[in-house]
Amino acid sequence: MNKGFYLVMAAQALSSVADNALLIAAIALIADLSGPDWMVPLMKWWFALAYVALAAFVGAFADAFPKGRVMFITNGIKFIGCALMFNLHTLASSQDMQLFYIFFAYTLVGIGAAAYSPAKYGIVTEMLKPELLVKGNSWIEGLTVLSIIVGTVLGGVLIHPDISPTLQNTPGINQMAANRTEAAILIIGFIYLAAAACNLLIPKTHVHYPQQKTNPFALIHDFKGYVCVLWQDKLGQISLAVTTLFWGAGATLQFIVIEWGAQQLGYRLDQASILMGVA
Repeated sequence: MNKGFYLVMAAQALSSVADNALLIAAIALIADLSGPDWMVPLMKWWFALAYVALAAFVGAFADAFPKGRVMFITNGIKFIGCALMFNLHTLASSQDMQLFYIFFAYTLVGIGAAAYSPAKYGIVTEMLKPELLVKGNSWIEGLTVLSIIVGTVLGGVLIHPDISPTLQNTPGINQMAANRTEAAILIIGFIYLAAAACNLLIPKTHVHYPQQKTNPFALIHDFKGYVCVLWQDKLGQISLAVTTLFWGAGATLQFIVIEWGAQQLGYRLDQASILMGVA
């Protein structure tokens, strides 16, 4: 393992922690605005939909530029989504428009995350020797799962009634954040900036790929062929099926645990988020 790979892991971990902490902050914002119950799961659904809708295109985008730069750009898209959520009350005055901006902002984060993924996995093949690829991908996957847990817990901690007043009274934060969710989102924004700093430090691998196609129909046609090849392969079938079930079940359980904690244990969002991380 080299220094560049550790920077990739750090950037991935920080960016993923921020994604999941921002989800909890977004749920808190929706609750503060008395938003509809259906909005939270639909917001997460749109986040995941970006991975499906952009699947045929993000690989070509990642191969068209140095992958460290792609990670920086896509992390920047996430940061813009975070910034939109932070400036919610400046951008809109009506409750309906504020709810729309929350939805739109987290969808934007999902687009950034979808475009980020092929770059983070692709750069592993450029940095590590073939015999280290399984180990390297295991580290990336393990950190991704851990960052989801840490990010969810962090989101709960940042909006906790014992923590948020301290955050709001912290010099610097008290001048920019007017309430608990703004203070939490501000901290999350700094985590995105830390991930961006790691992206900039990732050394260039000097690996060049053939000119990528730009015609969307050609990209969709190629992607369809790749999917068919994977599903015709026995190991490919297992890999795709297990990955789909694992991440699908994980995303569903994320909301089930929060709702179960609220309904059965009387937990607030911050408590249920911490419970989910512990569970």
